[in-house]
Amino acid sequence: MLNRKRTDSSKVQELFDMQIQKVIEEAKRINAKYNLFVTINENAPEGFPVAIKDCICTKGLRSSAGSKILHNYVPVFDSTVAARLKKEGASIVGKTSMDEFGFGSFSVNVGVDFKIPKNPWDPNRCTGGSSGGSGAYPAISEHPKFTIAESTGGSISSPANFCGVVGITPTYGLVSRYGLIDYANSLDKIGVMARTVENMAYGLSIVAGHDPKDSTSLNQKPQEYERFCKGGNMKIGVPKEYFGDAVDEKVKKCVWDEIKKMESLGYEYEECSLPHTKWGVPAYYIVAISETSTNLAKFCGLRYGLSSDPEEKGFNEYFSKIRAAGFGAEAKRRVILGTFARMAGYRDAFYLKALKVRTLLIEDYKKAFKKFDVLASPAMPTIAPRFDEIDKMTPIQHYMADILTTPPNLAGIPHISVPCGFVDKMPVGMHLLGNHLQEGKIIQAAFNYERERGEIKYPRL
Repeated sequence: MLNRKRTDSSKVQELFDMQIQKVIEEAKRINAKYNLFVTINENAPEGFPVAIKDCICTKGLRSSAGSKILHNYVPVFDSTVAARLKKEGASIVGKTSMDEFGFGSFSVNVGVDFKIPKNPWDPNRCTGGSSGGSGAYPAISEHPKFTIAESTGGSISSPANFCGVVGITPTYGLVSRYGLIDYANSLDKIGVMARTVENMAYGLSIVAGHDPKDSTSLNQKPQEYERFCKGGNMKIGVPKEYFGDAVDEKVKKCVWDEIKKMESLGYEYEECSLPHTKWGVPAYYIVAISETSTNLAKFCGLRYGLSSDPEEKGFNEYFSKIRAAGFGAEAKRRVILGTFARMAGYRDAFYLKALKVRTLLIEDYKKAFKKFDVLASPAMPTIAPRFDEIDKMTPIQHYMADILTTPPNLAGIPHISVPCGFVDKMPVGMHLLGNHLQEGKIIQAAFNYERERGEIKYPRL
């Protein structure tokens, strides 16, 4: 077990303190090389080490969501997730690097004055986003049993895939969003990343469960997800649309080869179709940017974060000055596009149509899960791209990187990225998707596959 019994022994207390200081010192060395933290908690108490994505509020520890506009924001309260972790005995060693407010697939859209995280397998490549630091930290350090991340359209699966770790995005509403700095309210989900399925399941057991502070929290009792780490037979569906032209041929082969190997576990597999998949990316971005343009309106330099002397003639000029200085280019792009999509005359043409597509995607999944226990596919269409490759991409090419992750996130279904091999010496992830509240099935499938696959030799600092 990761949690330990409390004791009054001063010697044991001293040992705990020594251990956590060892973790903090290592985190500093990692950060100097890979830029995985926005803030390191120098005064972390004893406990088992956990790192938390920077958009999740932690009492007394800066929570900037990776944005300059919140560069000095230190919450006076804990998010429900942070509170539950502390109650279990966790020590928060730091807040991990991310795309500003979660806006990105590669963690290169960091806020002004923040550094881009680097992939431990190859520092010339990205970590994936937006939970880049949360994905890369367990890949390079053996200390954290798991990290806490957040996904809106693929922000857990992307870095899990690119960094070669396990990442679960749970059913929407299973984990409380109280204390999360929102990106898009109807899409945001807090999840867990780790080297192993069992440690990931343990982390989910701590943070999941109903929370009266969150109106979208599902009325689900806490459970021990580790108990699903066991054998069993399943029927796997393989959506043909998830192996389309947008997916690299080497990645396709890698994932398909591993799906076929799952027959040795007693699993059956069969191709299936999710016909509305092709509309996932445009529908996702219309919904997400519409919600974010509303959510970011509160960051105006009056209550918290970046501020200025009120020399301007009125509020509009003041707000414009603060937001121009505090938001990065991608944040500004999404606010402008989202405001446009919500305008009278365009709402019906874009936003409401995107919601209808969302319903069709959910229906696709519901139909598939009548026949299959789990769906399997690549988690991302490519291996982690190099930074020089990302520099040449257009915004649309950035968005299209989410082609495999936006449909399950729009539908709010649980999904896991589990490492399944390497292409050109970089990790590849297999995506395992389940029906709503069927975390147990995908954990079981991921655990059995991981046990069959064997251990991975992770990079060393």
